[in-house]
Amino acid sequence: MGQSSIVATGIATGTATPAAPRAAAAGDRLAGPSSLAWRINGEMVGLLGWGRAILLQVAHPLVAAGVAEHSHFSSARLDRVQRLQRTLNAMLTLTFGSRDEAVAVARHIDGIHGRVRGALHEPAGPLPAGAPYFARNPELLRWVHATYVDSALRVYQLYLGPLSTAEQDSYLRETTAIAPLLHIPDDYLPATTTALAAYMKRMLASDEIVVTDTARTLARALLAPVAPPLLRPLEWLLQLPIAGLLPPRIRAAYGLAWSPRHARALALSTAASRRVLPRLPAALRRWPIARAAEHRYAALRAAQRSRLRAQCS
Repeated sequence: MGQSSIVATGIATGTATPAAPRAAAAGDRLAGPSSLAWRINGEMVGLLGWGRAILLQVAHPLVAAGVAEHSHFSSARLDRVQRLQRTLNAMLTLTFGSRDEAVAVARHIDGIHGRVRGALHEPAGPLPAGAPYFARNPELLRWVHATYVDSALRVYQLYLGPLSTAEQDSYLRETTAIAPLLHIPDDYLPATTTALAAYMKRMLASDEIVVTDTARTLARALLAPVAPPLLRPLEWLLQLPIAGLLPPRIRAAYGLAWSPRHARALALSTAASRRVLPRLPAALRRWPIARAAEHRYAALRAAQRSRLRAQCS
């Protein structure tokens, strides 16, 4: 089960999401242990893709207006951290929670979307002042969804290792399961790497994607330091994939610095990550709810094998 617009929605609204999900039985989820969603979304390193995804999302003027006018995006550091935690809980519920919990989260998101509407106050790219936005607009939902899954796949491969085309296609197909719950038409979300690449290329080459002053204000809030001063150098390292994975035109429009030194730092840090992260125990790299779901599934399989042996003896 994918996240669709969960990244933008969770941060934009600051509305409480459901509590941390319980570990449901393997057959009681929208995604299962053999899914690429479990494999990819369970990795903590995936958070490194969220900043890039959000900056791409708000590079659409209508998304930026919705976030700016229906959120407390620029509020205090503690509030931003708490909103990130709520967003993370919701994302993990969609993948690792029970079926009922995942559906409840999707309906919660859709309910928020129903209240997020307005109009541009000034022209932006091809859009005139007064152009309306509505968070249930399937075109906006497709852009938010595509930027998230594109970022998730890029970061996973950059920090953990390559995925085959078939694996990436499986992940993209799994992420489309949320579409009906968000009023997204069938076959509207890109479900293959080819379709995703073509869609991203078309959108980024169009004049629909333009970084406005509103988007730049949101970017400053997103990139504002949240760690204590002693840990600020680590924040610089963690922000490398945000700038490094953005298309050059978008990166320049946000005024983000990028140089050969930055590129070398990103290459060295990701190369080290690919060597180290896959060797770390799950407790150090996978989200607790992911580990709980995996342990629960392993216990169920062990119990099934035990019963089968008992029946055969």
